[in-house]
Formats: sequence, C-alpha cells, structure tokens
Amino acid sequence: MHLGPHPQDFIWATGIEDTFVPQTRPGYRALDEYELMGHYQHWREDLALARELGVQALRWGVPWYRVEPEPGKFDWRWTDEVLPYLCQELGITPIVDLMHYGCPFWLEREFANESYPEAVAAYAAAFARRYQGLVRWYTPLNEPLINALQCGKRGVWPPYLRSQRGYVLLILQLARGIQRTIAALKEIDPQAIIVHVEATGLSRAEVPELESFVLDYEQEHYLSLDLLTGQVDTNHPRFSWLLRHGASRHDLADIARHPARWDVLGLNFYPQWGTREFYLSQKGKLRYRLVEKEGSGFTSMIAAYHDRYGGPIMITETSAFRSQRARANWLDASLAAVKSLRHQGVPILGYTWFPLFTMIDWRYRLGKRPLEAYRIELGLYRLAEPEAPSRWRATPLAEKFRAYVQNPEKAIGTLRKAPFDIA
Repeated sequence: MHLGPHPQDFIWATGIEDTFVPQTRPGYRALDEYELMGHYQHWREDLALARELGVQALRWGVPWYRVEPEPGKFDWRWTDEVLPYLCQELGITPIVDLMHYGCPFWLEREFANESYPEAVAAYAAAFARRYQGLVRWYTPLNEPLINALQCGKRGVWPPYLRSQRGYVLLILQLARGIQRTIAALKEIDPQAIIVHVEATGLSRAEVPELESFVLDYEQEHYLSLDLLTGQVDTNHPRFSWLLRHGASRHDLADIARHPARWDVLGLNFYPQWGTREFYLSQKGKLRYRLVEKEGSGFTSMIAAYHDRYGGPIMITETSAFRSQRARANWLDASLAAVKSLRHQGVPILGYTWFPLFTMIDWRYRLGKRPLEAYRIELGLYRLAEPEAPSRWRATPLAEKFRAYVQNPEKAIGTLRKAPFDIA
C-alpha cells in the first residue's frame, strides 16, 4: 500500500471493535468484543463487509490472551484462518492491533507486572515471525491514555488501581512495552509500518478563571506521546507531577533514551464524547460536562498534534452516536476537516470510520442487564433481526461512506505538499 499526496494514495479504512478484558471478579463481567458480538464464529461474514465498502484497510485486533494461553506457548489456529482470508481473498490490508487493552490470564498484576514490557514484546515478535510477508502494518498498543485511566486510575480493568500513582505506574509501563514492541517488530521486519494510536480530546473553560484546567487536560492527552518521543525531561510541564506520583528520574531518563519511532500517528476522536467544558457548580465545585457534540475544534486539534509531533497522520477512529442525520453530518464534517487540512499541507493519509458494525458498550462489564441492552450503533452496519437471512443490515451511512471512498478527489482532495513517502 503506497502512501503519497494524491487522493488515490489515501487509505480508506474501517475497523472491528476489539476490546479484550477477559478477567472477571464479583460485579465485573468479561469484556471480549469478539466473543460478545460472535466474531469468533462469524468472522468471514463480518470481514466481507469491509470489501463491500471498498476500503483498502481494516483495523483488526489479536486477542493476546487467546493466542498465548501459557507463557511462550502459542495457539495460532484461528488467526491462521482469518489473516490469509482477509489479506489474500479479500485483498484488504490489516492494521493489526497487537494490544487492544487486555493481558493474558497468566500475567499476574497485568500491566503492573515488572515483566509486562518483555512479555508483550515477546508476543509481538512471535506474531511478526509467523505472519511476516502477510502482515506489515501494526499498532503496538491502542490508546495508552485510556488504558492507563481504566486500569490505573479508575480501577475498572485489571490490575484495578485507583490513584494517580497507579495511573503513572501504568503509563510508564505501557511506554516501555510500546518501545520494546516496536523494536521487536522492526528487528524481525525492518519494513514494518508502525501506526501508533492515541485517544484525543478537546476542552473548554466556561469562565477565564478555569483556563488552567484546560491546559492541564491538554497536557494529560499529550503525556504518553511526549514520553514515547523522549520529550519528558526536567523542563516538561508534567515532570514534577510525575515525580510526585511515583515516577523516578531514572524511569523517565530511561524511557527518554529509547524514543519510539512510529511511521504514522493515529488519532482517535468521537464528537459525542470528545469535548469537555470545565465549570463551577452552584456550590463553587469544579465540574465538567460534555459539550459541542458536533465536533467543533476537530480541525484545530489535528493541526495541533501535527505541529507538536510532525509526520504523517491517520484518523484511526471516528464515528458518531445518535440519529442517522447526526451521524451523516459528522461523516461530512470530519471529511471536510481532513480535506481542509490536506489543502493546508497537513499530511493526513487515512480515515477510519470505527467501528464497522454494532458493538457492545463497555458498561456491560459493570452492568447486570442482558447483553442486548448494551448494543450501541456507531457503525456502518447493524446486527439484523434473528430471523433475517443475513447477519448484518446496512445503515444509510454505509452507502454514503462508500460514495466517498469511490470519489476520493472530491472527498479529501490533494495534499499540498508531501515530505514523506511510505511504500
């Protein structure tokens, strides 16, 4: 897959929601999206939808806990069927999520385990050796920020830490794991393309006095990327905060000495959850609420990431909730933003509507209602009724998305300048 300045070089993609948090405990159900949506059984029909759309690429994840059920012992039977079908029969390039959150059962304390960075790199190396020549595009770990929040600060995913120290421990461990994973992939396949994916967000202040919280929120979103690119030194605005919450100067210096080098920076943004406004309650307490659910600020946010980190960018997840009209409006608006930025010279090389079809809300893990109550419709296809002849029913958005894919000149225009070439 060639990336360049012209519309025909642009990567149109979609993806299958692939969160894997298999560990259970009282009050916490296993969250394996493939299991809950039947993808392990219906993968051929599911993947064929991507070809129906005409996309070139699909974000698709590997359930680490299934393919490595014991340390160093791998079971590739399922992936040995799926990946050749996707690549050779459908002709679609997988962007493989090696890590979409969860760890294997045998890794005690999961991400907090001191051996996690080596364990995840060894798994990545085993995968790359097996599928070299078939798979070239990799995401080492999806959304370090969300991972650290869910596992280290909010305590809803293993290892269930609930503190700023837990968050810092997790973000450092994830950075080490990503660094080692990239090194392992590049050693086995120097031509591997690394698509590093991070969650993004915007913030606003209701009154000028709260602007400092906006700046703090922005720094939180940049933190994992700054760590990985070796920018966290004594002058970094979060340096002292990291030390106060458990990091050592040795930790930070060691991570800075081994900066991760990705080929494409992937940005995830959902308008309905992406922008928070800080305000003061009637009692004078700091609060925030979600605002601007139409995605205002998306364009400037992408430009800010490019100014900070440079290099090619791909929109690796975006979609919209609510009505069909609202979803169609976001598809139009987000692609208009991409076109505008490309015209300005920002090298946006791909766009991913995510997910491809119905997914299960993460609240299922902590909920008690039946599975069907947690289905959410962000995708281009929705699960059909049980008596229907096909598993999937196309939404009106599927045809609209396909029309954009078929007319990239109109959809995303030509990139004004192209100081890169990933072939």
